Amino acid sequence: MKLTYAPYYQLFLFLASRILYYIIYVYMIDIIFIIAILVMSVVIHELAHAYTAVLLGDPTPKLQGRLTLNPLKQLEVFGSVIVPRLTSLIGTTFGWAKPVIINPCNLKYGKYGELIVALAGPGSNILIASIFALLIRLSASYDMLVSIGFISIASSIILINIVLAVFNMIPVPPLDGSKVLFVLIPSRYMEFRQTLERYSLFLAIIILFGLWNFIEPIIPIIYRALLGI
Repeated sequence: MKLTYAPYYQLFLFLASRILYYIIYVYMIDIIFIIAILVMSVVIHELAHAYTAVLLGDPTPKLQGRLTLNPLKQLEVFGSVIVPRLTSLIGTTFGWAKPVIINPCNLKYGKYGELIVALAGPGSNILIASIFALLIRLSASYDMLVSIGFISIASSIILINIVLAVFNMIPVPPLDGSKVLFVLIPSRYMEFRQTLERYSLFLAIIILFGLWNFIEPIIPIIYRALLGI
């Protein structure tokens, strides 16, 4: 009696193709979901800059229509779509939106008004991360029945917002950290500021692919501190 293995071979190929399909499907869903969290976090980040500037007396963001949660008003194709997709492939997802343009001359408190506006963006990300960390800690403290899905979503929101805050506080133009640095250093170093701003794109690429590995260890430290673990 001659046995044939063709049906088993076809069954194996079918099962393998289904498994591969679901792996790719889940992977893509995860990436899309992470990018969606990133987009909304970036929008809130820029909105915080805009509202703070308006509260401090500068109407420029309002006149530009930036006092909105509408992503189309806040995002740009390269920093908000292409960069998050590329960086998600190397394990760390981040990006940026259209910068909020302000007129420092309109701000209260002189140069410190610009400092407050600069800190508002990363501050909003830390606030979001803190809120969701608190929800996780409360659910654990009171033995609340919380789904694994919620814990996963909340953890992703916390992590992405910490990454945004840390990345934006790097003192290199056009990141928020540079504005903080330029407020704190004496005015005689304005030429230094202009030099950094002239090469901002080049410096951002160096940070992204060269220095980020040295900065990244800060992220799990903040993550564990917020969650109390």
